[in-house]
Amino acid sequence: MKDSFMMSKQLPATEALIHVMVMVSASDSRMNDAELLAIGEIVKTLPVFRNFDKDRLVTVSQECAERMGADNGLSDTLDLIAASLPEKLHDTAYALGVEVAASDLSLKQEELRMLQMLRDRLKLDRLTIAAIERGVQARYRTI
Repeated sequence: MKDSFMMSKQLPATEALIHVMVMVSASDSRMNDAELLAIGEIVKTLPVFRNFDKDRLVTVSQECAERMGADNGLSDTLDLIAASLPEKLHDTAYALGVEVAASDLSLKQEELRMLQMLRDRLKLDRLTIAAIERGVQARYRTI
């Protein structure tokens, strides 16, 4: 991979959001079908991705995986995400991460840790975090 690619200072906001979802999904070293489907549906349906070329989803996901595989990749990718997202999309990024983590109805410790690192890096307040988590919990509740 080119050094300039790895050292990018910013990503388009939509690509940063995809990086968030991929990082959460891959945090337990396994991207399962439910999580991949959730990412695809989110990109296909949410207004924030309206101008994103859906055919680039796989490429952007692979770029994220390559970034994460580099030395200090996790921390550097989180820094890149934080630098790339305007503050108004910080809660959106966290919401998408929580959505992907919940999509398989099983939250794993690695996913919870990734979400904690994400919310710390994005400097989200506790009330926002609680509201997002409660909303996703309500949507994914089973009988």
